[in-house]
Amino acid sequence: MVCLARFARLLIGTGVLLLLISAASPSIAQQVNPTASSVKEQQLLQELKRVQGRVSIPDQRSGVLEQPAGREWREFRNVTLHWIGGVAILGMLAALIIFYLSRGMVRLQSGRSGRTLVRFSSFERFVHWMTATCFIILALSGLNITFGRTLLLPWMGHEAFSEWSQWAKYAHNYLSFPFTIGVVLIFLMWLAGNIPNKVDVDWVKRGGGIVGHDHPPAYRFNAGQKAIYWIVVIGGGLVAATGYTLMFPFYLSGIEGMQLAQVVHSIVAMLFMAVMLAHIYIGTIGMEGAFEAMGSGTVDVNWAKEHHSLWLEEENARTGANDARTQPTAAE
Repeated sequence: MVCLARFARLLIGTGVLLLLISAASPSIAQQVNPTASSVKEQQLLQELKRVQGRVSIPDQRSGVLEQPAGREWREFRNVTLHWIGGVAILGMLAALIIFYLSRGMVRLQSGRSGRTLVRFSSFERFVHWMTATCFIILALSGLNITFGRTLLLPWMGHEAFSEWSQWAKYAHNYLSFPFTIGVVLIFLMWLAGNIPNKVDVDWVKRGGGIVGHDHPPAYRFNAGQKAIYWIVVIGGGLVAATGYTLMFPFYLSGIEGMQLAQVVHSIVAMLFMAVMLAHIYIGTIGMEGAFEAMGSGTVDVNWAKEHHSLWLEEENARTGANDARTQPTAAE
């Protein structure tokens, strides 16, 4: 009996040992190969679109732990965008300086007549200046996002730069709304006068009065102004749409969509700013009498005759040559 009991205990012990070994064997088989042929982290990230975790909150999109496209976006944000912005803005500034030094201001060849003509109404000028003011603040605050840490932080210090950046962020967010309204109003107000036509082709061929001393005929808006109009409408629409996508994250897209929105937003904004530099140049020191159109709303009749002769003819036909708006005015 004693031998039988010992044999039974031995048999049971052997069975338990075999069960333990069999239970442990899958874990051993699943261990990661420690040799050089094992899968590397970089290879895993390249194979997978994203590393997704599990979260307890309702928004499951917050469970994205890591996604390889983020590395490409960071490279664009920290390197490529700096080059695009620097070349576009500094290049435009350099070109305008060279052009001004070689060409100078476009003067009125026939001088001032002393008579003025209403070019823009009070409402049109209000919309223009509201949109322009918002654009300038949005541009400066946006440039701070891209170049601030490199250019301003060493000069201002961390505390001052943080305070400035916070207010710049508030301005960038809230002024986007009147800017968008302004772009929509500009589109509606001036659409009829900004449809391209054959006169614009001739205007471009003759240099638009900017290159050389020729003054090709034009209606209320010439080809250059029409180009600015469509850049404002299309460019402004793109920066507004992509900006609101970033301002209200995850409402319209996931993280990949927001990265794409940021790329489009930043590139269009940089090119937009470069073009607006040329627009500001022409409207101020580039052309005599141009600023008055948006400043006081009136232009000298000789200015209209030289730069927008077809529009002047339309206004004379509509109002009559003796309209009070074209009568001599006191010198300012």
